[in-house]
Amino acid sequence: MRPLHEVLIEAASRKDVLPSTRRSALALAAAAPAAFGLNTVLAQVGAEKAGRKKKRKQRQRRREEDARQNSRRNDIAILNYALTLEHLEYAFYRDALADDFGENDFDGFLDPNLYDRLLDIRDHEDTHVDALIATIQQLGGDPVEELCYDFGYNNVNQFLGVAQALENTGVSAYDGAIADIKSPSLQTTGATIATVEARHASYLNLINDDNPFPAAFDTPLDMDEVIDIAGQFIVECP
Repeated sequence: MRPLHEVLIEAASRKDVLPSTRRSALALAAAAPAAFGLNTVLAQVGAEKAGRKKKRKQRQRRREEDARQNSRRNDIAILNYALTLEHLEYAFYRDALADDFGENDFDGFLDPNLYDRLLDIRDHEDTHVDALIATIQQLGGDPVEELCYDFGYNNVNQFLGVAQALENTGVSAYDGAIADIKSPSLQTTGATIATVEARHASYLNLINDDNPFPAAFDTPLDMDEVIDIAGQFIVECP
């Protein structure tokens, strides 16, 4: 097969070719290199556009992954904060009811089943500890460990006063922290713990002859405020 340029040159030089045909052939010959160049440019532009689009997607994926990592780290920190409080509360009830007070020590109070109700609260706090540890581990975090405490009570009445203070503080702590949790499912989990803590607080308010529901709204406390309160009970381990 003859090369295209030879065919075009021959057609352009033939005298029997009509002028319009010769002009068309010459135009075709002139346009061919330009068309080839245009296609090359378009291909290059398309490749560059596709490359930019790919890079944008990669940057977007990195931003999304960074956001997920930051969200996970944030939630682990808040869950460990909650776990610090639950460790404290569980140790408070566990040690007092095992070592300091028996069922007879709670005779004469408003609720004749007070000792059993305190055992229920102890078990709730223990369950909260286990649930928070499991959740933190599922998120890839390291759960904080239980510390050493001195709650400063010397009798049953003082013990019940500290219990009331801890439970009311726990409610305010969860109220303050839930909004900072990024995961909606973890927000729901935190809310379900907060409502149980509120039941504990209401019951202990009543046992201590206080209003079980003193206000229409609870007061949220931020992390620093709660740590200041809880820190009063944390001591150096022997």
